[in-house]
Amino acid sequence: MTAKIEVRTDGAPTPMPVFSQGVRKGPMLQVSGQGSQDPRTGEFVHVGDVKAQTTRTLENIRAILEAGGASVGDVMMFRVYLTTRDHFAAMNEAYAEFVAKYSADVPLPCRTTVFVELPLPDMLVEIDALAVVL
Repeated sequence: MTAKIEVRTDGAPTPMPVFSQGVRKGPMLQVSGQGSQDPRTGEFVHVGDVKAQTTRTLENIRAILEAGGASVGDVMMFRVYLTTRDHFAAMNEAYAEFVAKYSADVPLPCRTTVFVELPLPDMLVEIDALAVVL
């Protein structure tokens, strides 16, 4: 039986004590929901700018993926949580730029986008990812 392994990196914000940055079991790597926190300070950055928050959030995910032996090209699914439908176009623009930069030579990952309330008022976007590493 394959053990679950915690994935942790200083390249992404320190997680709350109740969850891991990422967990890998066999070829599966799940990255917890990330926000636009600066990995060094833990502070939320780009307050009010969903496009910049999306880019920072995806970079945090990329750091966790790499710490777990994966890449953006290994991502099967991104789940995006936005606080309002009005932010969709700006988020989608940042997302498209990121995916084109890091997984242009593989099929695009699947994605779901939902509109929710997020834990902190400055958080406009949260994203998680599921990767399979072969």
